[in-house]
Amino acid sequence: MRGTVSMQSLLYIALAAAALAADQWVKHYVSVNLILGGSQPLIPGFVELRLVHNYGAAWSSFSGMRWLLVVVTSAIVAAVAYFAVRRIVRHPLGLTACALIVSGGLGNIIDRIRLGYVVDMFNFQFIHYPVFNVADICVVTGAILAAIYYLWFYETHDKQERPHGKDHV
Repeated sequence: MRGTVSMQSLLYIALAAAALAADQWVKHYVSVNLILGGSQPLIPGFVELRLVHNYGAAWSSFSGMRWLLVVVTSAIVAAVAYFAVRRIVRHPLGLTACALIVSGGLGNIIDRIRLGYVVDMFNFQFIHYPVFNVADICVVTGAILAAIYYLWFYETHDKQERPHGKDHV
């Protein structure tokens, strides 16, 4: 039935909405409970909550290029959503990847538009690594799942066969 949303689609929409809500809630929590640069233990000796304002992308790259980051991230989110909505991606692993990438991208877009920066909060204490947030976790996890999907599942589950030679004229 064209135009209806399947139960499976609702599951992925719910996953994306829950991840986006978690991202925004954690960002709100640290913004209300910590001062900029302040921290509190989350898992002592492993990870702490540290309030950081990131004006760039990963590792503060493209710092100060707020609107470029909004446009590029929006284009990526739109492309990934298109693959899911148009059913180019149909396998559950690929759809999970799409939901995570879309929710993470939207979480950081919301911050950039609303605040002018992205709120980051997770800081590893045992290694030197940039502070990150729930949206970043979603994007990275989604990208890893997308790579696994493409390498091991796309060919057998979702690839559309194209006509060969002159048969398609």
